[in-house]
Amino acid sequence: MANTLTNLIPDIYAALDVVSRELVGFIPAVARDSSADRVAANQTLRIPYSPANAAGGNITPAMTLPSAADQTIANKTLTISKQRFFPFSWSGEEKMAVNAGAGYLTLQQNQIAQALRAAVNEIEVDLAVAAAVGASRAYGTTAGTAPVLADWAGAKKILDDNGAPISDRCTVINTTAGVSLRSTANLYKVNEAGDNGLLRNGTLGNLYGFDIRESAQIQTPTAGAMASATSTSAAFTVGQTVIPLATAGTGVVAAGDIVTFANDTNKYMVASVSFAGANPAAGDSITLAAPGLRLAQGVATRAITVFGTSARNCAFTRNAILLATRLPALDANGDLASDRMTITDPNSGLSFELAVYPGFRMNVYHVSICWGVSVIKPEHLAIIIG
Repeated sequence: MANTLTNLIPDIYAALDVVSRELVGFIPAVARDSSADRVAANQTLRIPYSPANAAGGNITPAMTLPSAADQTIANKTLTISKQRFFPFSWSGEEKMAVNAGAGYLTLQQNQIAQALRAAVNEIEVDLAVAAAVGASRAYGTTAGTAPVLADWAGAKKILDDNGAPISDRCTVINTTAGVSLRSTANLYKVNEAGDNGLLRNGTLGNLYGFDIRESAQIQTPTAGAMASATSTSAAFTVGQTVIPLATAGTGVVAAGDIVTFANDTNKYMVASVSFAGANPAAGDSITLAAPGLRLAQGVATRAITVFGTSARNCAFTRNAILLATRLPALDANGDLASDRMTITDPNSGLSFELAVYPGFRMNVYHVSICWGVSVIKPEHLAIIIG
């Protein structure tokens, strides 16, 4: 049994090229945490988060030092929240039966590839969900309609206004948005685009400073049902995140909903909510994602509109989203596996453990990985509405 997995290595990687795979866009585009191997399952990893400096002052010569400028250093958290294995098994009789036809090795190789496919899709979904909920603002006009070229310029403006780095930017979109881009004449006409990559190969490349990737897991969450709601009559300030609600309207919203306010064209992402009941009431509030409101407003109640159900294509810098992965921890004395090895999925770049557990006249194979996901910089993440 010791050489079972070693002998499979060439065939495993051959199978990875044959088995159907969904598009993976988030995993190659987000930040990867190399310290995840030190974090136990369900243990919290804290990432320091420095506040903005609003303590600037005038330089006045004096014989005394200015007072101390203490800051409260906040943090974002990441937890290795999932420990998953993807199993399949073979008995001796089953191997004997299929060896008369295709051969169990061929089937086993494809089973390994399918296990990797399932694991990668789960991780990609977790990243897509976190991004859909954790963005700062959104850009787009019509819910349920594929974005147009100008929406990338709008997403760029959001990130630029939020102070996001101009390098290492990416958009991850669904295939509907991909069709929209590939149908844009300015991009596929060689004399206008400057190259024939899109026309000949369908390569989307770079647009407005964003590397464009496609994902099969882009989320389309159902919009909240809050209607005819208003804020209280308190004034709004730039950067304000907590919006107090008046007793008006029906229904509620949740984290990840997109809302707008009267006299403000910005589309804000809801980070969290506080509702005492099923309808807005005095004391209820919604909290917007950082950096909060971009437009100050005077004393008056303001109508709040919930944007409709739409796809959450994402524009972000690599440092906005953190993915931590590691192999499952193994006791110092080992376990019942007769053989184990690490394999790297060429489609996503993730490494997995492949182990074989012998039983009574059969073997069970496990493809395993542990991971956690966190949006650590919402200011560097925007939604392109689809």
